[in-house]
Amino acid sequence: MGFFNIFSREKKERLDQGLEKTKSNIFTRISKAIVGKSTIDDEVLDNLEEILVTSDVGVETTLRIIERIQKRASKDKYLGTGELNNLLKEEIVALLQENNILDFTEFSVPDNKKPYVIMVVGVNGVGKTTTIGKLAYQFKKSGKSVLIGAADTFRAAAVEQITIWADRVGVPIVNQGMGADPASVAYDTVNSAIARNMDVVIIDTAGRLHNKINLMNELSKIRKVIQKLIPDAPHEVLLVLDASTGQNAFEQAKQFTMATEVNTLALTKLDGTAKGGVVIGISDQFKIPVKYIGVGEGIEDLQVFNRVEFVDSLFN
Repeated sequence: MGFFNIFSREKKERLDQGLEKTKSNIFTRISKAIVGKSTIDDEVLDNLEEILVTSDVGVETTLRIIERIQKRASKDKYLGTGELNNLLKEEIVALLQENNILDFTEFSVPDNKKPYVIMVVGVNGVGKTTTIGKLAYQFKKSGKSVLIGAADTFRAAAVEQITIWADRVGVPIVNQGMGADPASVAYDTVNSAIARNMDVVIIDTAGRLHNKINLMNELSKIRKVIQKLIPDAPHEVLLVLDASTGQNAFEQAKQFTMATEVNTLALTKLDGTAKGGVVIGISDQFKIPVKYIGVGEGIEDLQVFNRVEFVDSLFN
């Protein structure tokens, strides 16, 4: 597998399968766009622009990609339409690299942050609870001790679901039930993690966007109580987005980055959509690294995001 040797063949196959709908959509349309064309001319570029925009790469990011390909094509007169997929791969990877989008190779946390506190945010229905459960599983699998905090206390189903995941994965959970103060749950979770010398704390939070002021106040309150125990926590604020919602995911990213200091992203449900291009657009537009992607329903189907491998699966 060459420069992908840091990834297992099995994970690569899962990624390829998970992106199949997006890949088929893009490939089929690119093939039609270049029928009868031998060179990358303005018509091909116009068609490519439409393909990328409607694959939810986003207008701004698409225009940057088109501009880069246009420059390459005008410089190298020998570039033909047969090279378009390779050009796309190279330019998108380069674009993400320039934006300082980090590459993660494994489920790990810094050794000097113990417990490492992850606050998970996102609207209801994006796969937030499932992502937390799968994250806990992966951290436990890598030898880390994990404690979950059920601080999404506004929905009875949320507390119940996260508890089921904790039991399934075999990790402890701090649960005060529906209606409890989310900040109190977060404080007790971190306090318990310190007392038990845990490696990782994952705190679920309420997924509401209808009132941004309340959301902002709630997330700020959770942050403040955590910082009473660990001044530099939460170390990670992970925003979970549903890739299948396309442009709606952009809007959610905008709202949550205004409400709190999001520093990592997880894109879920890539296997069920042809809109996988949203990963590229969100990475580029928000300058926040995509750390995890969901490529299936299985417990192993949450993967650490790597831009080179992702783009290779889309355009190979």
